[in-house]
Amino acid sequence: MYFWDSTIVLLIPAILLSIYAQYKISSSYKHYSKIRSQSGLTGAQTARALLNSNGLYDVRVEAVQGRLSDHYDPSTRVINLSPEVFQGTSLSSVAVAAHETGHALQHASGYFPMTLRSSFVPVASLGSGAGPILIMVGLFMPTYGWLLDFGILAFSFAVLFQIITLPVEFNASNRAMTLLQEGNMLGSEEVRGARSVLNAAALTYVAAALAAVLQLARFILISRGRSK
Repeated sequence: MYFWDSTIVLLIPAILLSIYAQYKISSSYKHYSKIRSQSGLTGAQTARALLNSNGLYDVRVEAVQGRLSDHYDPSTRVINLSPEVFQGTSLSSVAVAAHETGHALQHASGYFPMTLRSSFVPVASLGSGAGPILIMVGLFMPTYGWLLDFGILAFSFAVLFQIITLPVEFNASNRAMTLLQEGNMLGSEEVRGARSVLNAAALTYVAAALAAVLQLARFILISRGRSK
């Protein structure tokens, strides 16, 4: 069967890493959410101060519903922070707000990987949704076997999107740490905590990229097996 053939073992490393990544982000975020930053600034105030210090007065900072729903929207130039981060004064709140500010700075400076990722959004969305469906149709309906190859091609764009996301996220975290330290928003003992939160968040993107790559490899192996 498609879902239970021997190629499924390829996904085991990604599954294990995903479980570990979720544990790390949950535990790190929870731990440092209980520790108030020395600056006493909320996540919203942190983002606003960092934006202003870099001349990005036209980028707004707004609250958005959901937990860990923080993101920067380049189309509206808005940093959206979850209520806990927007109002919180913890190390986790400050670190996450600074990370999203890093994305705003990437956008303002025309950081190439971010521009490239944005251009991939439409095809990546189509590939992640339609790709697996086309692959299944191609597998179970031999008359439409050409859909298998077309589905793999479509899914590969979603995989590329996940890979391109890695430098964007790592760079945003590096920018965040630089911004916080240069702005004297972190004490020497707080740097480690903020970095721990950001590294844990980055690991989730690594896990997602690995899962996408291994899934693509699995689809290709299945395709080759069918053609023999």
